Amino acid sequence: MDNQKWSLAFISLAFLFITSSSAEFLIQQVTGDRGADYNSSYSLTANLGVTRVLREERPSSKIVTITSFSVIKGRGEPYESSVFEAAGYKWRLVLYVNGNPNDGGNDHISLYARIEETDSLPVGWEVNVDLKLFVYNGKQYKYLTVTDGTVKRYNNAKKEWGYGQLIPQSTFYNTNEGYIEQDTGSFGAEIFIVSPAQQQEKVTFISNPPDNVFTWKILRFSNLEDKFYYSDDFLVEDRYWRLGFNPKGDGGGRPYALPIFLFAQGHKANSVVTNTWGAANLRLKNQRSTNHKQIYTAAWYPIRSDYGVGVNNIILLADLNDATKGYLVNDAIIFEAEMVKVSVTNIVSA
Repeated sequence: MDNQKWSLAFISLAFLFITSSSAEFLIQQVTGDRGADYNSSYSLTANLGVTRVLREERPSSKIVTITSFSVIKGRGEPYESSVFEAAGYKWRLVLYVNGNPNDGGNDHISLYARIEETDSLPVGWEVNVDLKLFVYNGKQYKYLTVTDGTVKRYNNAKKEWGYGQLIPQSTFYNTNEGYIEQDTGSFGAEIFIVSPAQQQEKVTFISNPPDNVFTWKILRFSNLEDKFYYSDDFLVEDRYWRLGFNPKGDGGGRPYALPIFLFAQGHKANSVVTNTWGAANLRLKNQRSTNHKQIYTAAWYPIRSDYGVGVNNIILLADLNDATKGYLVNDAIIFEAEMVKVSVTNIVSA
């Protein structure tokens, strides 16, 4: 028995060690390929790592094609493209066919986008860029798209962003892979400016707003048909609301119980038209005591006006028709909606 316990303990420790080592290896694999350049303001996102996917669409900002690639293979100095315009600024692509050793580019091809002609920009200038760099794969007629999901912040201190490890040289120079064909290789860039939002949509929840109780009295209840009836609209904050019910029952409560539903309607003029949070106490009033039937309901109401939230059985029809109960008096019932919390949406400065 002691030997069995010792064996189980040993196996558990070994499993823990293997699991921990595997987890550490996985973390290194995920985070270790970020490249040397990333914006520290977005370090949490940068930890997700560089992604490489193939797509059919050409890069929208610049394509550089180099023929007789073998002539420059192994050269350490970079090739700098001509100046091109993208997103209202001037740029160059900077290509290290033998890798940029100062950016972890050994055994890789390195590629960067550098902003140019910045002397005309205002003092303290800053350009935030969503940057994608590309390598063409002629075998698949697609572009390898390289990005890390972070916004690149160009300024006087940092005018060049890119990837030291764009693609391994062993992959690029392998003609079976398709990145170099007939001694020709193509690279590209896509540059989009990320402009800070000037406005934001702010959703505020208002508890017990003014004029939040609506009362609906239905007369000649016994004469009502088998259909849905709706109250007049009532306004609470930025949206109109109404009550609705079928006197013969609805859903699972039909035909034994009385339903009640709250519907959000249109928005008042000049309000922000969006989903609205509505939390309400829905009541069937007792007309002879305070023993009201009440349910609480809360939901996001969509923009459309045909969405109702409520209950199929606020009261059994047998209890409703019992004159001693006090809910149906002089052939009339009274519903009440108390809006206890609603959302209001405004567009404000960011």
